[in-house]
Amino acid sequence: MQKRGRDRESRHTGRQWLLWVMFVLVAAYAVVLLLRGEGANPLMDRVIGELTQWVPAAIFWLAVVRTGFRRLDVLLATLAVTCNSVADTYYVATMDATGRVLFPSPADIGYLLFYVLMIAALIALIRSQMRGLAWSVLLDSIVGALGSAAILAALLGPVLNSAMNESAALAATVAVAYPLFDLLLVAAIVGIAAAPGLDAGPRWIFLVGGLLVFAAADVVYALLEASGAYTVGLPVDAVWAFGLALMAVWGDAAGRQNVSLIHGKTTPFLFVPAVAVTAGLGVLVIGTQSVQPVVAVVLASLTVFLAAIPLVFRQRLLRRQARTDELTGLPNRRALYEDAPAQLTLSPVATHQRHGALLLLDLDRFKEVNDSLGHDVGDQLLIEVSARLSAALPPDAILARLGGDEFAVLLGRAGESEASTLAEGLCDALDGPFVLQNLAVKASASIGIALFPEHGHNLSDLLRRADMAMYKAKATQNGAHLYQPEDDSHGDRRLRTLQELRLALTHDQLLVYYQPKVDLLTGGVTGVEALVRWNHPDRGLILPDDFLHLVEEAGLMPELSHVVLTKSLNQALAWQNNGHPLTIAVNMSASSLVNIDLPDQIIKMIAERGLPASTLMLEVTEDFLISNRERARAVLTKLRAAGIQTAVDDFGTGYSSLSYLRDLPMDELKLDRSFVSQMIDDPRAKSLVVSTVDLAHSLGMRMVAEGVESIAAYDELAACGCDHAQGFLLSRPIPADELDVWLEARRQAQPDRSKQ
Repeated sequence: MQKRGRDRESRHTGRQWLLWVMFVLVAAYAVVLLLRGEGANPLMDRVIGELTQWVPAAIFWLAVVRTGFRRLDVLLATLAVTCNSVADTYYVATMDATGRVLFPSPADIGYLLFYVLMIAALIALIRSQMRGLAWSVLLDSIVGALGSAAILAALLGPVLNSAMNESAALAATVAVAYPLFDLLLVAAIVGIAAAPGLDAGPRWIFLVGGLLVFAAADVVYALLEASGAYTVGLPVDAVWAFGLALMAVWGDAAGRQNVSLIHGKTTPFLFVPAVAVTAGLGVLVIGTQSVQPVVAVVLASLTVFLAAIPLVFRQRLLRRQARTDELTGLPNRRALYEDAPAQLTLSPVATHQRHGALLLLDLDRFKEVNDSLGHDVGDQLLIEVSARLSAALPPDAILARLGGDEFAVLLGRAGESEASTLAEGLCDALDGPFVLQNLAVKASASIGIALFPEHGHNLSDLLRRADMAMYKAKATQNGAHLYQPEDDSHGDRRLRTLQELRLALTHDQLLVYYQPKVDLLTGGVTGVEALVRWNHPDRGLILPDDFLHLVEEAGLMPELSHVVLTKSLNQALAWQNNGHPLTIAVNMSASSLVNIDLPDQIIKMIAERGLPASTLMLEVTEDFLISNRERARAVLTKLRAAGIQTAVDDFGTGYSSLSYLRDLPMDELKLDRSFVSQMIDDPRAKSLVVSTVDLAHSLGMRMVAEGVESIAAYDELAACGCDHAQGFLLSRPIPADELDVWLEARRQAQPDRSKQ
């Protein structure tokens, strides 16, 4: 383990040294260019100069390899830098003694491809986030991009005019292409930076800085070339190298972590349009005093025109944005509060009272999707859920996203039966799996229903009571629940229970019971499964089904898992010291497994007690293995390398292909009790069990049957070749001291047949 840690540290140090070498080369190159004066130098330009081109390219390719060629933005940027390096190598290899090359040359192909590929990389970097931006934000980005392009076009006026006056058509085309690509590149950068709510991930500023430095060097080069003053070996060559080095810093960071676009950037309101309009007007005013390129005048005019869209139109855009959820495009909480009074109107005449209903919908286990698959997939799921809900609603219903995974449906003309029927339809609409990034994700919802005016005379009252009903539906797992007066106490009880759970974690109120696993061939006890119980000071022993969902909702599962692991490993040490070592299986939730440091923490806990790593087995659900295969592979591989065993819990109950069994390192499959209970009376169920046992054995895994409650099932499983069994027939989950008594009695009554 220490060796792997050293290897990982050495790889990280190696990358850091490569970055340092790159900047040292750039600095040395710049100093020599400044000191030596003009003129080409074969050693400097063909060796040191080329190293400043190819070391950044090497860093980019290392990033591509680390991302497994899956990051399109990194791959495109790498190809861009590589094309530039190839072109530069050709340029210095074919230049004459004065440092010049015929123009245009094949090198220009590579140089121009740099711009095309880098612009494509910028588009790939932010393409998925642009869909969620409001039109006003996109308009500001376009105005900012046009304004910056107008300024650059004005600066490049002499170059553009000179290029257009060239006699050779090909030379003119190539000459114009460089400044135009610089315009596009700078415009793209400013457009992205101008969009509030976009942050292009780790060390984005280095990519921006590198591209701007590169564009600045192009401007200087273009001006020098227009006057015939450029040769290889001028200090501007070091500016290009410095720009590439800055880009390589971004490439190195992007290769080591995923891009995470963060909403909530605080760009001052109208700041970008104001600056862009000022720049555009400046270009137009200067144009009245001197000749400006047509491109600069056109860009400046477009900037002013777009920014000068009538204020009322912009206000409408902003008002719509204020009422619209950015992610889904649905009305938001503000819109719901504004529109509700028209739907919820009390009549002085009871016979003319218009009834209404509010449905509050909360997705079940959405936090697991976010934690295990990432927030990007969670956002995609919310978008798909919104679409399905919208399609299942009547035309007069208002669907709003209140925040997170919570939605509200307001019905202006509905009673109890209509609201209940609609709630059932919404549950059905979400029943099928959602395909997100080639993964099948299953989503369900809990819905609380409150009626107007029976349960409240305004939206606030209806939301409060629908919220209570929703938590009742979540607790009972019934899908939907109509508010009842007694639910008020249920809401208070839930909050009180959550507070008591937090105290239970810190006041040693959680107990661990153990259920033995028996070898079906020998009858010997091979291990136990650790199962948590809550010893409530007033309510007595509480089973996990009654409180684990609250633990997940409150985000307390990592703390609970740590408590169970600690108690289980302490007990394993006690059994080992008593001469009866047992393997202990502990269930791990997806919300605990997403912690990248979890394997190291568990390995440390085992090492501190001096236990063999094989003492611990971690049971993982299929949902986690299927939904986040890359994270599962990383976690399980690390655990397997340390000697910790792993098992698939509740096997056969999830949506999946079986390919993950081939790809992931597992030791056991735990067959769900639903198969075991039916195999005695159902030949098809028995065939499934037999096939599953054969599958496990063919993959080198053991098969454990859960929920064995009859001798007939025990015998059938043994005949099928199943390896282990656990269930009430053998023993219920019991405390460790009772298990010691049970184990001793079993040893005396039924000695291990493997020794006979």
